[in-house]
Amino acid sequence: MPEWLLIGARSILFVGVLFVITKLIGKKQISELSFFEYVSGITIGSIAGEIIMGLDNHWASGILSIMIFGLVTLFADMLALKSKSFRDFFEGKGTIFIKDGKILEDNLKKERYSIDDLSSLLRQKNVFKAADVEFAVLEPRGDLSIMLKKENQPLTPKDLQLNLPQEKEPQTVIMDGNILNDPLAGSGKNKKWLKAEIEKLGLTQENIFLGQIDSFGDLTVDVYDDSIKVPAPQQRPLLLAMIKKCAADLEIFSLQTDSKSAQKMYEKNTEKLNQIIKKLAPYLK
Repeated sequence: MPEWLLIGARSILFVGVLFVITKLIGKKQISELSFFEYVSGITIGSIAGEIIMGLDNHWASGILSIMIFGLVTLFADMLALKSKSFRDFFEGKGTIFIKDGKILEDNLKKERYSIDDLSSLLRQKNVFKAADVEFAVLEPRGDLSIMLKKENQPLTPKDLQLNLPQEKEPQTVIMDGNILNDPLAGSGKNKKWLKAEIEKLGLTQENIFLGQIDSFGDLTVDVYDDSIKVPAPQQRPLLLAMIKKCAADLEIFSLQTDSKSAQKMYEKNTEKLNQIIKKLAPYLK
């Protein structure tokens, strides 16, 4: 058998072996590596490379070695889930760099980080002044987690006592011009409604690259032709405008009538509508 064909066959075999090992270990091996997992991953890759190139031509030995490293890593991960002491030893513990707004120089030296290293990590979090940080900890995987001082934290709707609607993940109902039935049913809509919405936008189903229904029931689409400008959904803003118009009309009626009872009725209903508008405004913007 030609050498290039032999290398190709080995490559395909070990791609399958490595895929199985990676699936066994889980996504954590890909996204967040501990020191042990890092070393294990490098070793597994090195063994696969050696066997693929056929330096010793021991396929079975290579597969056995990869299986051993993979299973040891899997066993260590499972043990870390059961025991906090082993998890602290296996994955490491976080190191506090800033506490109560003060930089802990001894902890920086312990982890062999300079003030320039700390400043670089802070800038990656869009923080350019250490004085703005209340608490910062270096995670076992090298990320810096920070908590800004209260006066430097961004405002949230809760801080402003704003009542905002709860949003859920959008349902993708059209992909590559094809309707996806399960997400469409999950959104509480049907094909008849969807086709009517597409017609309102002046489009055809085949021209839509991606179509999604948000938690408010609005359809948003992305079309193949980027030169086409698709109008944004207007149902909710139009409904809010209509309610506001009704409230304004009632207020005008109350000023125009000479009847005291009618005037009180208009004013009372105007107040009710204004209260409804205040409650619905976050949902209809």
